[in-house]
Amino acid sequence: MGQHADPSAPLQGEPSKNTRRKLAKEMRYQTISFVFMIFLTSLAFLTIASDTIPSGFAIPFILIIATVQVVMQLYYFMHLNEKGTGWANVMLWTGVFVAALTIATLMLLIGVIKF
Repeated sequence: MGQHADPSAPLQGEPSKNTRRKLAKEMRYQTISFVFMIFLTSLAFLTIASDTIPSGFAIPFILIIATVQVVMQLYYFMHLNEKGTGWANVMLWTGVFVAALTIATLMLLIGVIKF
């Protein structure tokens, strides 16, 4: 019988210098992305609350900001930017493409946008 390591057991010894650098870099990226997402949330709230943008562009503006936030959360907090996540990325961007195409088609069919 092989030994099973307990994944919840505390690490023993000091992390290597390379590991410390990677952890510091990861912490810096997550902090910056967190602050940027707070900025985007504040921007969306303030622009809508102050009527800075036209009312016809309010919903697309909120959807664009929400899409940017979702992508940032997936890449920086859910680690989709790491190796081995190729298929997850393909599925994600295929879903975004199909959703955008469906919304554009429905807007044309319903008559929200006229050419």
